[in-house]
Amino acid sequence: MRIRLPLIIAAGLLAAGIAVPAHAQKGPMTLAEAVSTAQQRAPAQQAADAALRAADANAATAAQRPNPSLSFEAENVMGTGPYAGFGGGERTLSLAVPIELGGKRNARRRVAQAERAAASLGVATTRADVTQRATEAFIATVTAERRLEVANSGYELAGKGAHAASERVRAGKASPIEEQRAEVVRINAAVRLGKAERALALAQADLARVTGSTLPVSIAAGWFESVNAQQVQVELGALPSVARAEAEVAAASARVDAARRDRIPDATLTLGTRRYGASPDRAAVVGISVPLPLFNTGTAGLIKTRADYDRAIAERNVVELETSQTVAHAQAELADAAALAQAANGPVLAAAEEAARIARIGYAEGKFPQLELLEAERSLAQTREDALDALAAFHIAQARLAHLRGSTNPIYKD
Repeated sequence: MRIRLPLIIAAGLLAAGIAVPAHAQKGPMTLAEAVSTAQQRAPAQQAADAALRAADANAATAAQRPNPSLSFEAENVMGTGPYAGFGGGERTLSLAVPIELGGKRNARRRVAQAERAAASLGVATTRADVTQRATEAFIATVTAERRLEVANSGYELAGKGAHAASERVRAGKASPIEEQRAEVVRINAAVRLGKAERALALAQADLARVTGSTLPVSIAAGWFESVNAQQVQVELGALPSVARAEAEVAAASARVDAARRDRIPDATLTLGTRRYGASPDRAAVVGISVPLPLFNTGTAGLIKTRADYDRAIAERNVVELETSQTVAHAQAELADAAALAQAANGPVLAAAEEAARIARIGYAEGKFPQLELLEAERSLAQTREDALDALAAFHIAQARLAHLRGSTNPIYKD
């Protein structure tokens, strides 16, 4: 008797120690829904969004001018004689305005804008990472479901084979050894079925963690059996990893310029008014101050930023080399996986199914020995497993190539 899928899933979840909620989801989850939900709730995505907001605030701060300082001074007070108290003292109210020289503010703005561009690319990269994780978790769940169906079919066939062997032994047409062989096959099929149940439970738990769904997770993936690999031209400079490395180089270059300009001393202009004791007379106070770069000339800071720039250049070159190699391997992997999936799910699977069908008929009619039937069934089960592995590898290769290209959309439309 065929075991119903919901019961298998529930049993697997309980075996894995995962609680099954009283109310499951209303409808099957599609790949697009899994990706969208994962993008909305992923902690990594929330962290990247927060980093971008911080970069926006930093850019706004960098565009602001330095604040002026208001000061009040009282001289010749709290003394003796005519200088007792505050009556005979001099009181000065002044305003000090810093004047940035050498284009520091514009340099600071360029640094902040470059860092903001890098943070924006970080958001896109993180979104692509989340998309890949959700896609791979979804593919793993689909594969586990299909593998459970294969295991369940194998268990049913093993049960029928054990029953047929038992009937042949009772009729005196076969030795008891055939019945024992068939029972061994049935026991092994039951073990494989239990393993498939637990694998599905774990795959569903992983998908639920990524998407925040309740267990058990019902999914829809009509595209899983389709193999349609399209070669896409990939421009190295347009890939997110390379673009982000370039953004880091631009930010490092802006910091070098800012450090160079920071070596130019700023001036502070002071304007104020002074009142002399009890006299109604007043006078203006004008001053300008410039720091003397005697000890800290800014050379060390400039050397550091230049070293950081050289490091960014080197890291950019490393990223370009590694990404170029990774893309080439991913494209070759996709082509190989597509060819294998098409063969495994086409003529190879059809031939194994036909061989098993003929072996069952021949064994039932007493024309084939049991060993030929068992070998045909084993070959069919292995071929089905290989076909599933090939399909899963193909879809994973599609997802990884899409991730390298920075795609944040589902690889398939449901």
